[in-house]
Amino acid sequence: MKNTEDLKEIAKLFLKLGIIGFGGPAAHISMMQNEVVTKRKWMSQQHFLDLIGATNLIPGPNSTEMAIHIGIEKAGWKGLITAGVCFIFPAVFITGIFAWLYKKYGTLPEIQPLVYGIKPAIIAVILSAIFPLAEKSFKSASLIILGLLVLVGSLLGYNEIFLLFGAGFLYLLLFFIRSGKSGDLRNLIPIISLQGAENNFMSALNLKLFLIFLKVGSILYGSGYVLFAFLDAELVSNGMMNRKQLIDAIAVGQFTPGPVFSSVTFIGYQINGWAGAAVSTLGIFLPSFLFVALLNPLVKKMRNSKIFSVFLDAVNAASVAIIVSVCISMGIETVTDWRTILIAVVCLFISFRYRKINTALVIVLGSGMGYLLALL
Repeated sequence: MKNTEDLKEIAKLFLKLGIIGFGGPAAHISMMQNEVVTKRKWMSQQHFLDLIGATNLIPGPNSTEMAIHIGIEKAGWKGLITAGVCFIFPAVFITGIFAWLYKKYGTLPEIQPLVYGIKPAIIAVILSAIFPLAEKSFKSASLIILGLLVLVGSLLGYNEIFLLFGAGFLYLLLFFIRSGKSGDLRNLIPIISLQGAENNFMSALNLKLFLIFLKVGSILYGSGYVLFAFLDAELVSNGMMNRKQLIDAIAVGQFTPGPVFSSVTFIGYQINGWAGAAVSTLGIFLPSFLFVALLNPLVKKMRNSKIFSVFLDAVNAASVAIIVSVCISMGIETVTDWRTILIAVVCLFISFRYRKINTALVIVLGSGMGYLLALL
């Protein structure tokens, strides 16, 4: 009975987050931290951080994988499926509607007035949630210095995986030097190995789409911009769609709630209708479920091992630094005039002053202010 109640609670939470989750992975993870750690007390701040760090080490959409992690922690394999599907579904559904409209009318609807105030509000939400994570992550002077180095590297455009693994191994090397132990570096092998109608539905084209997106979902690290580069090589270069369609697909993924990877629903629909949308979506998200199912049992073991614990501390600090870097980049791009500055300041004040406020209200406030101020 308790398991059923847990599944209902998981479904309700992640459907909500899937509907209000604007702003990309950093914003989604911030919302999850607020809901799961601060409000519901499902796990400790430290374990949530460890899950972020571990998730950053595997391919795929980080926020979706965090949702899956939370689901499996709360209710086992049923929770894993429930959390992942409920978080993904709203984005896929909304993107599917845009895909249909785009194919019917050849253009996207104008929603810029509503989006104008959302991003400044999202920056406030992320900063509010990242503050307690930063307090937990930067627990020594060396971790603070390491975090600052990663922040600078991220702002300069260095690859996230290089920064995460580099921080982990550098801090591990520092640990060995300080302790005077050679350590059994072979213990790091587990970390490295982690990187790692019916006839119409089963048509050759759909099979090809499924395999393309399965490959992308299995190897892709990074943001929607990295996804764009992969898909440009896989689809545009092979003549399956043109670049304008791809740009519009990524744009839809950016301004709709939920994971940016929902862009592939749009792409699949343009190439082969609803069947293409379904197999593309399944292909790109399936690896995340498998990776998390394999990774989750290892996270606590990593924390209980001295060597892995040191590595994980560094990865956690680097993960927080990268999220801060995302905030800075978003701020430079979106907080560009007195209106967006005002929205950001108001939302930041509310987020920090009223810690338990529902993040959806902050985002709605930002959107409403943006719409009204844009009329001036």
